[in-house]
Amino acid sequence: MTATSSSTSTRGPAAPTPTARAALRPLGLGDVRIGGFWAGRQRANAAAIRVGRERLEEAGNLENLRIAAGRSSGEPVGPVFADSDVYKWLEAVAWEYAREPSDELLRLQREVTDVVAAAQAPDGYLNSVVQVRHGDRRYTDLPWSHEHYCAGHLIQAAVAQARCTGDTALLDVAVRFADHLADTFGPDRRHDVDGHPVIEMALVELHRETGDPRHLELARYFVDARGHGLIAAYGKEPTYFSDRVPVREATTVEGHAVRAVYLAAGAADVAAELGDADLLRALATQFDHMTATKMYVTGGLGARWEGEAFGDPYELPTDRAYAETCAAIGGVQWAWRMLLATGDARYADAIERMLFNGFLSGVSLAGTEYFYVNPLQLRSDAHADGNRSPAHGRRGWFDCACCPPNVMRTLAGLEGYLATRDDRGVQLHQYAPGTITAGATTLTVETDYPWDGLVRVRVDAAPGPVRLSLRVPAWAGSATLDGTPVQPGYAAVDAAAGDVVELRLPMDVRTTTAHPRVDAVRGCIALERGPLVYAAEQADHATPVDDLRIDPDAPRSSEHRPDLLGGVTVVTAGGLTLVPYYAWANRGPAPMRVWLPTA
Repeated sequence: MTATSSSTSTRGPAAPTPTARAALRPLGLGDVRIGGFWAGRQRANAAAIRVGRERLEEAGNLENLRIAAGRSSGEPVGPVFADSDVYKWLEAVAWEYAREPSDELLRLQREVTDVVAAAQAPDGYLNSVVQVRHGDRRYTDLPWSHEHYCAGHLIQAAVAQARCTGDTALLDVAVRFADHLADTFGPDRRHDVDGHPVIEMALVELHRETGDPRHLELARYFVDARGHGLIAAYGKEPTYFSDRVPVREATTVEGHAVRAVYLAAGAADVAAELGDADLLRALATQFDHMTATKMYVTGGLGARWEGEAFGDPYELPTDRAYAETCAAIGGVQWAWRMLLATGDARYADAIERMLFNGFLSGVSLAGTEYFYVNPLQLRSDAHADGNRSPAHGRRGWFDCACCPPNVMRTLAGLEGYLATRDDRGVQLHQYAPGTITAGATTLTVETDYPWDGLVRVRVDAAPGPVRLSLRVPAWAGSATLDGTPVQPGYAAVDAAAGDVVELRLPMDVRTTTAHPRVDAVRGCIALERGPLVYAAEQADHATPVDDLRIDPDAPRSSEHRPDLLGGVTVVTAGGLTLVPYYAWANRGPAPMRVWLPTA
């Protein structure tokens, strides 16, 4: 079934065209207003976005663009993909402007956009580091140069800026660059792919914004060209680049985790816009295998520091988990596109797990310090042997700073991932207090989620009976809707203006065991409550965390502590006290573990 078109308010990061194969349609950002837990994180993020401008200046990213524009002189600094951090930050500014408009944000956006536009070459090419270091020698090492990757983040920022502020200066830059790419690459032009996907998602969204079919066709080409030896022709090992197996033939994800999920998200966009059921089925197979064998209980993705990569099935070490923050973000982007295409609740379940745990652990409660790596265990006396090591604690920036602006843009645009509509009604996928507008239907949601499992939805206005579909998470086996037991998936009810619907999700503490093939945690349990995974942190224990043991049959309880870590519900079990995993290391770096050996 093809759903009706989305609202005319600000479209979010993924806005399928009316002809796309989509079971559900995203609501506009202005159609969803949220409070509570996530609103607090967004307020902290708003301050972090403003600090981000300073960080980009200090790190030299903006100066690189000025040098390329001829406004300054010198040698570029940082990695070859330094421009991408600027673009992700610009995207965050745009979504934040849609959430809370301000003249300051517009000024910051326009100042940086002016520098970006000035750096663009006459033929549309743009990469400040390549332009300054190599002049006209472009695309000479696509596996590592990230030239398409930077173009992708530029395009995503430009689309966001046009949708949220109405400014098209950056969109003009992006269209010129995309046209340059279309003139340069393709089956009858240069047959090649970038080592780091993201251009696929970006080109599809540019097509959705401008209607130019060349951009969609180029995205399809880049998806289908991968896996046919193009990276290997450079003498590179193809697994790392998701280039060993064609996307349509792959049965799992492999290699560099961020690359893999960005590629899959872009392929899902292509499948939706082209109505490609075979491609979508292949992606569903890959997603299911990933969640069953290569995803941490926290939703973290990427088992290996080596290559920032997925490992083999069930290779999920705890202390050496990489679980990059960007990988969780990419996982959310992929799952959201699969949810729009299929309407299947398992994708919304995955989004919840990744958002509350694997993603949110990557940013401090203050919003201005970050983890690049999100392990499930930090040992006593761990040595901080690298810039990204979690033994440092969260850091204000990194030498490779992909994660901080990625966090910024995700939190700023979070409203775009909560609810959808179709021909019959409205679907609620993630729960937060606030208001939802879908055409002539307006809803008010009251909840203290994730601390409390009661979700009350009031229909404030509706043209007639409206079908409300509320997600029942897979972990909520004893949920009720208006007092009637409901199964995991979507619980649907027809409601009219003035009606109030109540979903109750069980919030008892659950014990989780891993698949027996996960050697690293055999004989261990993890504790979960609602959507949150819990962790034992040294600050709450006299015994070294490394030595903790737990009786799996010990009574378990929970208590909300408004005075602790910004207000959290703690879990106690067998004499142990655990806090939400996302909140660890906000009292300084200290030993922590999610998986607890049983006594």
